[in-house]
Amino acid sequence: MVMKKKTKLAAVAGAVGLSLGAIAIAGWSAVGPARGDQTAVSQPTDPTEISFQPDPMQWVTCPPETLTKGTFPGQCGTLTVPLDYADPLGTTVTLAVTRIAHTSSEADYQGVMLVNPGGPGIEGIATPLMAKNVPHEAGGDYDWIGFDPRGVGFSRPRLSCDAHYFDRPRPAYRPATPAQETAWLKRSEDYADACATAGGTFLDHLKSVDTVNDMDSLRKALGREQINFYGYSYGTYLGELYSTLYPTRVRRMVLNGVVDPGRSWYDANLDQNVGFEKAMGVYFRWVARYHDVYRLGRSEAQVRARFDAQRRQLTRTPAGRTIGVDEWDDVFVSAAYSVFDWEQLTTAFADYAHHGRWKQLRTMYDAAYPQKPGWDNDRAMYLATVCTDGPFPADWSTWAGDARETYPRAPLITWLNTWFNAPCHFWPAAPGTRLPVTGERAPAILLISETYDPATPFAGALETRRRFPRSVLIEGLGGSTHAASIGKVACTDDLVAAYLAAGALPERRAGDGSDRKCPPVPEPNPRHRPRAGSR
Repeated sequence: MVMKKKTKLAAVAGAVGLSLGAIAIAGWSAVGPARGDQTAVSQPTDPTEISFQPDPMQWVTCPPETLTKGTFPGQCGTLTVPLDYADPLGTTVTLAVTRIAHTSSEADYQGVMLVNPGGPGIEGIATPLMAKNVPHEAGGDYDWIGFDPRGVGFSRPRLSCDAHYFDRPRPAYRPATPAQETAWLKRSEDYADACATAGGTFLDHLKSVDTVNDMDSLRKALGREQINFYGYSYGTYLGELYSTLYPTRVRRMVLNGVVDPGRSWYDANLDQNVGFEKAMGVYFRWVARYHDVYRLGRSEAQVRARFDAQRRQLTRTPAGRTIGVDEWDDVFVSAAYSVFDWEQLTTAFADYAHHGRWKQLRTMYDAAYPQKPGWDNDRAMYLATVCTDGPFPADWSTWAGDARETYPRAPLITWLNTWFNAPCHFWPAAPGTRLPVTGERAPAILLISETYDPATPFAGALETRRRFPRSVLIEGLGGSTHAASIGKVACTDDLVAAYLAAGALPERRAGDGSDRKCPPVPEPNPRHRPRAGSR
């Protein structure tokens, strides 16, 4: 459920009907021929070469509607690629691509930097904006390239199945009766059926390896022998796969919030359930340090007890008849994701605990579940990818048994995570075989993770470090923010800048741990704010 760098359910505006073929992207200027040269290329030197040669990228000024809050200040283009790389002459899909060009001299130019913000299912066209935040002007040596992966955002076709999967009224996340569990299973099956209707054969070509091959097509279209890559969250898995399939085409790579390449998506979700609970412990300790502000407890145990008491109360009596325990959990998932929402969340927590005020909770819940047509593009594409990257357990009793076993240790997201992924149990496209990841042939790359990252637990960064023998791992010591770098911590940012500028990395240490420790993303200090309940 929660590989994403963004908060749990990012809203995506606009609904577009799904159809296959070379399709113009609404509002984007058509650039270049509708289709690349589809003749076979010469015999490849790399056995994983794909026999498809796209047209060179052409760039135009971005249209006004490129970003939610304005026009993208770089350039826009489109890339047409095969739906099925085994049939390069067949049906195509179109990817939306953006660029912020290098500002350095040509002598200092270091090539293209592809960026992926996570997901699966997250739009990527805005990610090149991060270039300006790389310290010491190290970002200016690169062309920063963003793209919406196939099926996502401005790319066409765009998958949207059913925006109402989590609509209320709905059964409780944690089923108290067999009837409630059956009702959720019916919802999950209906969602999978809606995706079958919306996607058709498109669903057979939405695996991570399809996106990785799209990345290599983008490399060709940009006219580069190698790429640089900056991946967050699920984007780190794309980097791991690309380095496995195309190791000689990797120049430099930064992976932040590192996916464990040895765990299936199903197992990774079980890891996340526990990881989120550990991250909530970090949050509760912060709340306790500011008892004078929020008056919710002087220790982690006291704050946790108060939090659990509110959950029990909302189980019995939903606030305003709209915020029950499930909606409470939906809102507070973001407290485990990162430190950025802690003040707002804790103010809402205190207002409800002390005064019964719940409208701020409702506002935050509605922001997470806007229920706009087509807004489920991120969820649909998340499922379309993870459901087919590899198999999930065939027997539902395995899913339910694992959830019941994990829930006492990790009540916040265990059942939410189960139902978020449950459509995979009914998915209409057959799963592939998860590719083994190896970095034996990859160059030196930079890994970044915080100690208590909940969505991609630190164990995954350690496993990736083992598989990539020339990699170096920076640990945000004691932090719990998921996949946050550039503009957050000077220690980490300076190391990233040194690597991007000259390929310089900290020394790789012996043993099975991080190679360099930096402070985590700083926690907020709310003492300048009014005390909870005061106005």
